[in-house]
Amino acid sequence: MKSPTVVTLKPADLAREHGISTQAVRNYERDGFLPPADRTPSGYRIYTDLHAAALRAFLALVPAYGHATAGRIMNAVNEGRLDSALTLVDRGHAQLLRDRETLGAVRNAVGHLTTGAPVPAHEPARTIGELARRLDVTPATLRKWEEAGILTPARNPATGYRIYRPGDVRDAELAHLLRRGGYLLDHIAGVVRQIRDAGGTEGLADALRAWQGKLTAQGVAMLDAAAHLGRYLRLVPTDRP
Repeated sequence: MKSPTVVTLKPADLAREHGISTQAVRNYERDGFLPPADRTPSGYRIYTDLHAAALRAFLALVPAYGHATAGRIMNAVNEGRLDSALTLVDRGHAQLLRDRETLGAVRNAVGHLTTGAPVPAHEPARTIGELARRLDVTPATLRKWEEAGILTPARNPATGYRIYRPGDVRDAELAHLLRRGGYLLDHIAGVVRQIRDAGGTEGLADALRAWQGKLTAQGVAMLDAAAHLGRYLRLVPTDRP
């Protein structure tokens, strides 16, 4: 049976398809994102459809998992560590699911804000003990949340004691919800800051919609990356270590 003809490509051929430089292609090979290329007697690289498929897979993985993880996935595949590559893919999907669940929890926790109901400014400020009792946590927990940047209470000018205004109470309730869901303090601090910086009801609704759009785009990118990675895997030699 006649062997299939191998199509040889130049770095410029690969670069042109994606609008990148030939140096970028060489760098991706150097970093192990593409399999090593053969060389001509004069030292020029010889790429094939295998390299073209690898480049398509890597560039599709970047918007789905980020540049660093995309590189690690391709390194693992090109080194014959398929299970390691798939573990990285699985972790990316798990993180996306976790982010979706966080978004849902945030929407539930602050739903009254996105429907136009303002934070009730007439409510009296609370002491650390009062807020702790409201949430059924210890004052030490609230101080830890403050250290993490989740809470930013003011101080009573006469006593120096912490005072928690309605916005602080909202942040504390949101933090409490997410903490019960197993989210780390650094993650919670980022969510609370995003809400705090949204600039009111309309800004918060826009922020949540933007967050949803970002997660949707990442999910679609993961589907695209899976297709390209699957095509590349079908071309990868199976007789490697």
